[in-house]
Formats: sequence, C-alpha cells, structure tokens
Amino acid sequence: MNVLPVGDDALLVEVSSGEEAEALHADLLRRRAEGTLVAREIVPAARTVLLDGLADPARPASELAAADVPPAAPRAGRVVEIPVRYDGPDLADVAAHWGVAEDEVGRVHAGTEFHVAFCGFAPGFGYLTGLPARYDVPRRDTPRTAVPAGSVALAGPYTGVYPRSSPGGWQLIGSTDAVLWDHTRVPAALLSPGTRVRFVPRGPRCGHQGGP
Repeated sequence: MNVLPVGDDALLVEVSSGEEAEALHADLLRRRAEGTLVAREIVPAARTVLLDGLADPARPASELAAADVPPAAPRAGRVVEIPVRYDGPDLADVAAHWGVAEDEVGRVHAGTEFHVAFCGFAPGFGYLTGLPARYDVPRRDTPRTAVPAGSVALAGPYTGVYPRSSPGGWQLIGSTDAVLWDHTRVPAALLSPGTRVRFVPRGPRCGHQGGP
C-alpha cells in the first residue's frame, strides 16, 4: 500500500486493484466500528481509499504503510433489488460483444449478484461489480449528450444506473423506475459502498418466461 497525506487530517491509500480497495475499505470500516481507528469519513474509489477527519494522521499512516492488504471478508448485509426492463438501445451491441443472443444479456445480468464497489460521478451513482471479466464491454466510441435517468448501463467491469439525466458513454442495456437519489430520503442514496444488489427483470425482454 502507498499512503499519501492529504491536507492536515486526511490520508489517501493507494492499492493495486479494485478488489484490494474493497477489502481495505471493509477492514477500515471494521476497525472504526471497533474503536481502533478514528476517522470521520472512509471513502473508497477504484484503487484508493480516502480517510478523512483523522485526529492524528501520522499513526494510521505508519500502520498502513507497514501492513499488507487484508484478505477480502465474506460479503453480508442487505440486498437491494432493482426492477429492470432489458430494453436498452445498446442491448444488441452488448449481445454481439458477448457472442450471445439479446435475451441472454438479461439472463446473465439478472442472474448475477452485484455489490457496490464505490460511488461517484453523480449523487447516487454506484459502480457495481460482479460480472465475470469475460463480460467486460468498452465504452461507446461516441458518448451520448443525454442519457435518461434510470438507464442501466455497462462499461468495463462495472454496471451502473444513471440517477438523473446526464451525458454518458456507457452501454445502455435496460431501464428502471427505481429512485437512486432522493434528498428527502434517509439515506438519500439507494446504493452505498458494500451494498449487495440484484436486478429483477420486468417486461417482455427480461429473458424470463412467466415472470412478474
């Protein structure tokens, strides 16, 4: 791990992979809950974890610099189910990239349990991992100027749901009516790092027969 100071009371910990960042994030949350680490915020990203609000950054900095990345713990906790219609405009392109029929995209995606690796881009946007590496897809060559809110999308190893209309270059495979961000709700974000997620097919192109 590479530990870098950020301002007077924060540290940025760099690791070599998303899996290591998730494992480190989970371990730091556990240590904070046990009282062995005092940090106001512990924020994961693709290959980093930010610790903010440290009373004495020098001590955790030295401990982390001398430590190995902890092993990943079994995932537990709540599962958020998101209803989705597999009706996205890039469904055929994703199917071709995977080498499967269009209906198979929905079956594979809905048959996977995802979890939120980290959040970013826009309030409520979670970067979900879980699909095997063979299902990685590239971003679109030309991003769209406006992606509708509720679009379910793929890019690289990630699945995401656009919480609001915005430009974007991810491959759109479906849509949902789930509200990803509501400032009147507690918590405002439906998804947070570590949350387990399942997509539940709805509509005629879900790839399931006789479903709801």
